[in-house]
Amino acid sequence: DFIRVYAPIIAIVGLGLIVATMFMDPAPPKRVVIASGAAGGTYAATAEKYAAALREQHIEVEVLTTAGAVENLERLKAGTADIGIVQTGVASGVGADNVNSLGAVFYEPFWVFHRVSADMKHLGDIRGKKVAVGSAGSGVRVLANLLLGDWNVKPGDYKPVELSGQAAAEALLKGEVDVAVVVSGAGAPWLADLLAAKQIALMPEAHAAAIGRRHPYLAQVDLYRGVIDPARELPAETTPLIAPAAQIAVREKLHPAIQQLLIEEAYAQHGGGSVFSPPGLFPQPGLADIPLSSEARRYYKNGPSFLKRFLPYNVANFLERTWVLAIPLVTLLIPLVRAAPPLMKWRTRRKIYVWYLDLRRLENEGRSAETGEARNEVRARLADLQAETGKVQVPLSYTDDLYRLRAHIRFVSELIEKLAAQDRYLRV
Repeated sequence: DFIRVYAPIIAIVGLGLIVATMFMDPAPPKRVVIASGAAGGTYAATAEKYAAALREQHIEVEVLTTAGAVENLERLKAGTADIGIVQTGVASGVGADNVNSLGAVFYEPFWVFHRVSADMKHLGDIRGKKVAVGSAGSGVRVLANLLLGDWNVKPGDYKPVELSGQAAAEALLKGEVDVAVVVSGAGAPWLADLLAAKQIALMPEAHAAAIGRRHPYLAQVDLYRGVIDPARELPAETTPLIAPAAQIAVREKLHPAIQQLLIEEAYAQHGGGSVFSPPGLFPQPGLADIPLSSEARRYYKNGPSFLKRFLPYNVANFLERTWVLAIPLVTLLIPLVRAAPPLMKWRTRRKIYVWYLDLRRLENEGRSAETGEARNEVRARLADLQAETGKVQVPLSYTDDLYRLRAHIRFVSELIEKLAAQDRYLRV
């Protein structure tokens, strides 16, 4: 009886689960690819920190060395990378189809170092000079072309050399180039060497505020006196610079749980401030020039989800994905669970009450019987009915109904016996 009552309920709930799982969000991927940047650069170091955070959650991470922000963005667009560090401003030149941003995470100033003999006052003075300006796949080349365009400097007006970072600094120190244009954070190891060199000067960006107004994804930052090395007083004076921001970009369809992990790691890595930003400024959505993902917008508005504040990543993610099961399950279970006990009760009592149809028919036949043989036949059938009801199995709570039935059978049998005795008396 239990199986007959509850098996359909279990089957319906199982079918509901199957249908609900068809609409459930997929599980987060177990492997992701991060496009970082040139080896030894700020992007590469940052990417490794994000990779370490993901690996702690048992996610396999491949970190790709690339030419820079442009290649990172291209890989995201092509789907050969899931996560990339992209300089703001790059997307305006190459587009950002199928790519979302999780927000800007740190400033990376546009540094213009030159040999003192080059005598540069502004970017327009770069004409005719030999310039280390990064590779074609780097964000520094894109930004340099943009800012030089503001000074009407065309690519043919200077001699570009595809060097960046440490290589560009070494070339400038050796006199192999006149100017080194780089985009980097303040932690680059070669930065102090250039600031300390007597033959090298850092060009202040006097028009930083104006450039920031012309290009909203750029901001003026100040390199304060002595902030790089107070003991050597590097730099020797406060210098205004223009700075894009590095942003964490992801494939548009990257799982929201992975995005949330990345944003949480961004707060851990960059929320404490840096040489160019006060604590609490990063990560932030305002400087991102690639559209924010829906998960990033939700996170910046509401913070981490309720479950992820208190539960481990895997547990919280599973519960958040399975919430879609709750509505159909509750919808199914409430009426089914409420209907099961009455149905069980009805099925149990039906075993007993079904005999009353036979009992009533036999009573009517016994009353209307005209001969002793007919009544004897009814009495024999009543005896068979009594025997059959003795084989019925019911729960203890329904035993009183069963014994009441058997008592009624005996009552009808006695009634038929009395009628038979009356007939014999009348015949005598």
